[in-house]
Amino acid sequence: MRRVVLAFLSLILLVPLGSVPAGASDGTSAPKLASQLQIAMATPGDFTGHGFDQCLAPTQSAMDTWWKKSPFSAVGIYISGDSRACRTQTNLSPTWIATQVARGWRLLPIALGPQASCQPRFPRYKDDFKISNKSAGGYATAAAQGVAEADKNVADAMAYGIGPGSTIWYDLEGFDLKNTACRESALVFVSNWVSRIKAQGYVAGFYSSASSGIKMLDDARLQRPGQFVLPDRIWIARWDGAANTSTTYIPEDGWRPGGRMKQYRGGHNETWGGVTINIDSNYIDLGAGSQPVAEGRCPGTRLGYWKYPALSPGTAQATRVKVLQCLLTEQGTYSGPLNGAYDAATIAAARAWQAARKFTPADTFEKRHWVALLSAGARTTIKLGSADESVHRLQRALNAAGAGRFRATGVFDAKTEAALRTYQKRLRISVSGVATTQTWNKLQQGR
Repeated sequence: MRRVVLAFLSLILLVPLGSVPAGASDGTSAPKLASQLQIAMATPGDFTGHGFDQCLAPTQSAMDTWWKKSPFSAVGIYISGDSRACRTQTNLSPTWIATQVARGWRLLPIALGPQASCQPRFPRYKDDFKISNKSAGGYATAAAQGVAEADKNVADAMAYGIGPGSTIWYDLEGFDLKNTACRESALVFVSNWVSRIKAQGYVAGFYSSASSGIKMLDDARLQRPGQFVLPDRIWIARWDGAANTSTTYIPEDGWRPGGRMKQYRGGHNETWGGVTINIDSNYIDLGAGSQPVAEGRCPGTRLGYWKYPALSPGTAQATRVKVLQCLLTEQGTYSGPLNGAYDAATIAAARAWQAARKFTPADTFEKRHWVALLSAGARTTIKLGSADESVHRLQRALNAAGAGRFRATGVFDAKTEAALRTYQKRLRISVSGVATTQTWNKLQQGR
C-alpha cells in the first residue's frame, strides 16, 4: 500500500493542481495532463449525458477521434478486480487517465471482483473466487471479502491517479435473486464494500442488472431500512433501448435526484470518424447534472432570444440591436453606447464586420449575419452534457438559424441536441448531434 501511495503522490507532484483546463489537448501535440482534483471532479462528477463502456481501454487515437465525432462524453474503464475479463490493460495508465480528463472526457472507473455465489459464469480464472455464501456469523466471510476488495480497488484507483472524491463502481453481474444464501451473502459483501469505499473518501457506485443486483439493493432500502450500507449511486443494466435512468424493476424515488445512470443497450459496434469500437451504451444523470457556466459578457444586456429578426434602417428592435452592438464591440468594429438604436454608427460597424467576414456589406443585418456573428469564437467540440461559453454561442446561433426555439441556458441539453441534429440534417452534413469543427464552419459562414 505504501508503494501505491507514493506513486499517487508522485503523480500529483507531476501534474500541478489546476494546471490544465479541460479540453486543452488538441490530439496533435504532446498530451496535456489533468490535475488530481480535475480527475476526481470528472469521475464522473456533476454530469448529464451519454457514455459508453468497453472492457479494454481504447487507444489514445481512438479516444481522440471519438471525442471529436461521437455523442459520448463519458467512458467506463475497468481499473480493478480479479474477475474482470480484461485483466491486462495495454493502454490504461496514469497518463491515459489524465489525458482523457484534460481532453474533456468523464470517467467511470469500474471494479469487477468476487461475484455472487450462484453466478454460473464465475469464477473466470483459477486464481479468482466468488463471494462466500456461508451464513456463519451473519455471512462474516462475505463481509470480510467486501472490505478486502474495497482496499484492493482503492489501491488500484490510486495507482492510476484516481484519488479520493472519485466514484468507483462495483460490477456485480446478474444472478438468481431467489437464491437466498446467494442474495444475502452478496448483499452483505456489497454493504461492507460500500462502507469501506466511503470511509476512504471515495463515492460508492454499484452496477448490476435491474432484475437482480439493483432490485436486491432497492428491496433492502425499502424493506430493511438502515440494516445495510447502500451505495451513493447506482448503474442500472437494463437493455430496453431507452436513454433514461428508469426501469420497471424499481420505483422512481430511489437514488434520485442525481444518483442514477443506466446501461440501456448492450454490446454492439459503433463507428465514429472511421473508428469502430464494440460498446455498451449508457445514459448518465449524476450529481447536480451538468451546470451552466457564467459568461460574464455584456453586463446588463440580454443576449439570448428565440428569434433574431433582420435589422434595417429605422427598425424598432432595441433589444436585438443591443445584442448586435455588444457583439460588434467584442469583434472590434463598434465603440459606441449599447443604446439599442440601429443608427449610422451601428450600421457602419455592422458593414465593417460583414466585410471582414467576406459578406457583401449592406445596411441590413440579416439572418445569415446573425448566425455567423452569434456563433463567432472558438470551434470547440461540444455535445450533450457540455457546459461552457461555447454552448451559449451554439444555442443562440441555432435559434437564429431557425433550427431551434429554446432558451440559451449554457448547458447542452436534449433540446440543443435535437436542434443541432435538425441543423446538420438541413445542411446535409454528418448528423451526430455533436458540434464538430464542420458544424462550426457552417455556422460561422452564416449557413
